Amino acid sequence: MDINKLPHTFHIPVMGTGYTIESPLKVAKYGINSVIPLSDHYIMNPLIEIHSCKHNLRYELLDPYDPENRAIIIRQYLNLVNDIVQKQFEEVRNSPFIAGSEITKYFEMLPSNTPLKVKYNQMLESVGDMKGKLQDELRDLMLPGSIDVNIMTKLDGVNYTKQNEPYPTDYNDAHSALRGFAESKLDASLILSAGLNPRLYGYMANFKDFFPDAQGKMKKRIALKVSDYRSAMIQGKFLAKKGLWVSEFRIESGLNCGGHAFATDGYLLGPILNDFKENKKELNKQLHTTYAEVLKKEKDIEVDRALPLLYTVQGGIGDAYEHQMLLDYYGMESVGWGSPFMLVPEATTVDKFTQNLLLKGKENDFYLSRISPLGVPFNSIKGNWADKEKQKRIDEGNPGAVCLKKFLQFNTEFTPKSICTASVQYQKNKISQLKKAIANPIELKEKVDKVVEKVCLCTGLGNTVLDYYKLPLAKGNHGVVVCPGPNLAYFNRINSLREMVNHIYGKTTHLFNNDRPNVFIKELKIYIDYLKAKIEVESKNENTPVKVKYFTLFKANLLDGIAYYKKIFSDNDSILMNMKDKVLSDLGIYKLELEKVLIPQPIK
Repeated sequence: MDINKLPHTFHIPVMGTGYTIESPLKVAKYGINSVIPLSDHYIMNPLIEIHSCKHNLRYELLDPYDPENRAIIIRQYLNLVNDIVQKQFEEVRNSPFIAGSEITKYFEMLPSNTPLKVKYNQMLESVGDMKGKLQDELRDLMLPGSIDVNIMTKLDGVNYTKQNEPYPTDYNDAHSALRGFAESKLDASLILSAGLNPRLYGYMANFKDFFPDAQGKMKKRIALKVSDYRSAMIQGKFLAKKGLWVSEFRIESGLNCGGHAFATDGYLLGPILNDFKENKKELNKQLHTTYAEVLKKEKDIEVDRALPLLYTVQGGIGDAYEHQMLLDYYGMESVGWGSPFMLVPEATTVDKFTQNLLLKGKENDFYLSRISPLGVPFNSIKGNWADKEKQKRIDEGNPGAVCLKKFLQFNTEFTPKSICTASVQYQKNKISQLKKAIANPIELKEKVDKVVEKVCLCTGLGNTVLDYYKLPLAKGNHGVVVCPGPNLAYFNRINSLREMVNHIYGKTTHLFNNDRPNVFIKELKIYIDYLKAKIEVESKNENTPVKVKYFTLFKANLLDGIAYYKKIFSDNDSILMNMKDKVLSDLGIYKLELEKVLIPQPIK
C-alpha cells in the first residue's frame, strides 16, 4: 500500500449498515476508496440477487436466519463486489481518452497536484506517438479504489442453535463477519471501530491474509478507528503482540461525526491530531519493534523495516481549505468525507424519503439523540421515518420494535438470554416495572419516555436499501433510521459525484451554505453543548467527587483546546486563509461561553 500511489486524498467512510454497502460498486472504478459495513448480512442477500442478475452471474441465496450462514453470505457478497469492480475498472481503463469517456472522468476528478494528474495533463498537451505513449503509461498506473470493510467490534453477540444452545465464539456476530472478510478475495482493509475487543482481535491471527507474504505485502490490512493517540498506542500494541500490523489509524472526531458518537473527555480534534503529528515516528517505532519480535518468534517471518502506516482523519470536514490543512499541516494521508456523500446518489444508497429529509434539514434539525440501544449518543435528524413509526406505536399503546436481526441484544435485566432495549419484550417489562415502583405521574412519564425513545437500529439502518430498490420492508413498521453527521446541515443540494469531488479539491465552492462554521469551531460548539447538557442531567442526581472531577477535567481540556487553536491560527498565515479572522473571533466567543459554565460542587 504505497501512499504515493493513492489516486485520491479523500475516502468515503462507512455510514450506517446500508448507506455505503454498495459504494464500491459506484465509485471504486474511479479510484475512490469506500467502506462496506459488515453488520447486516440480511440485506446482502437481496443485493447478491440484484447485482448477480444485472451482470448475468450465477448465485445461490442462503437462509440469513441461520447463524452458520452469516460468514458465507458476507463472503459471497464481498466476492461478488470484487468481481464486478474489477470488471468495471477494466472497462474504464480500456475506454478511449475522449471528452465524456469514463477514463477521462477518472483522470479529471483527480487532485491537481498528484503525479498521476500531472502526467495526464502532459498527455493532453502532447501529440502523435508521444501522446499514445503517455496514454499507455497512464493506463498502467491506474488503480481502482479499495473495497474496504467495517466491523463495529461491540456488535459481537452470541448466536444460538435451534435447540437454544450457544454456538462457539467463532459464530458470534463480529467473529462471523471477520471470517467472511478474511476468507474473501478482497485485497483491502478491515476498519475496526468502537474500541478494543480482545477475543476478536486475537481471532484475526487465525487467518493468513493478515500476515505479510515473502515480499512483505499483506492481502488483508487492519485499520483502527481511534479518537486519540493513547487509544492508538494501546490497540496498536495489543495487535502487535499478536503478530498483527496496523496499516492505518483512522482518527475520528468524537462528536462531530455521523453514527454513534464516542465523546472524548473534552479533547478536541486539533490537539489530538497534533499529538499524532509530533509522535508518529515514536509510535511507528514502538509498534514495529514489538511486531517484528513476535512475528519472528511465532511465524518465523523476518520484517526488517516498518510496514506502511497511514494516518487519516474524518469528522465534519466541509471545504477544500480544511481538507488541505489536514493534509499539509497535520500530515494526514487521506481525509474522510462521509455525510455530504449522502446527497450524492452516484456514491451512496439512500431512500427517497430520507434523501429529501437530509436535503431540507437545517442546523437545528440535526441532533445527538439517545435512540441507540447501545446507550451511546447517536446522531440523528428530526422527522426521520423511524421516529415517525416509533411514535405511531407509542400513540397506539404498543411501544417497542419487533426484534428481527438481534445484533444489539445485550440486556439481561428481565431475561436469562440477552435482549435489546428497543424491543417490545424489554420495553413492556421495563414499563411494567416502573409503574409498580413510581407513584408520581410526572416522574413516571419522564422514566417511561426514556425507555420508549430507543429505536431498532438493526432493521432501521438497513431498510434504506430495501426501500431504495422498492423491496418489501421487514415486518414491524421500523421505518428507516438515518445517522448523519451535523456537518450535513450546511450542504443544500443533490450533487453528482464529479461535483462533490470538485468541491473537495476546491474547484467549486457552491455546494454549501455560506454560514457554515469551521470544522474545529463546529466541534468545539458541540462539545460545549454536550458538557452543559451532561451537567444539567447528571446534577439532578447526587454530584459525587468523581463526577465533579470529570466535569472539571472536561472543561479544562476544552479551554486548553481553545488556547491551542488561537496559537496555531495566529502563528500560521498559510492555514485556513478563507476564514481565519472568523475562526479567531469565534474562539473568543466560545471561550467566554465556556468560562461561564459552572461546575457543581460535590455533595459530601
